[in-house]
Amino acid sequence: MPVHDHQLHEGESLREAARERLTRQGEQWTGMREAVFEALAGFDKPASAYDIAEAVSKAQERRVAANSVYRILDLFVGANLARRVESANAYVANSHPDCLHDCIFLICDNCGQAIHIDNDRITGGVRDAAKDAGFTEARPVIEVRGTCGDCDTD
Repeated sequence: MPVHDHQLHEGESLREAARERLTRQGEQWTGMREAVFEALAGFDKPASAYDIAEAVSKAQERRVAANSVYRILDLFVGANLARRVESANAYVANSHPDCLHDCIFLICDNCGQAIHIDNDRITGGVRDAAKDAGFTEARPVIEVRGTCGDCDTD
């Protein structure tokens, strides 16, 4: 897999990039989907569907069920708008939704922060190993647990 560059988005630019990506895929950017994406993008570490449902409920001053949020998050993961941090059963907004690539998360066991890095050389090796084992269309998600630099100094 070749090395690539991608544009990172944040704030209004991220929301617009997400909306454009979703609508290009034939999906609607509804008010609820926008609210869920805004809440997800507002977290500084991986958020559970319950965390997001609570944030949307507060913002809309009405109860939003976590089940509804899970369905939207599944759509977002499929559309590359969000990434699922499997070991934490949580999600992060993808700051470059137009770029399809593999995921490496560095997850702090102390504070819960997840740092997303791209390294096509590493994930390419995983893809090659999967191909050698007979897998097709493997899309690696690698999670490395440890202690982040902020917590390690404590």
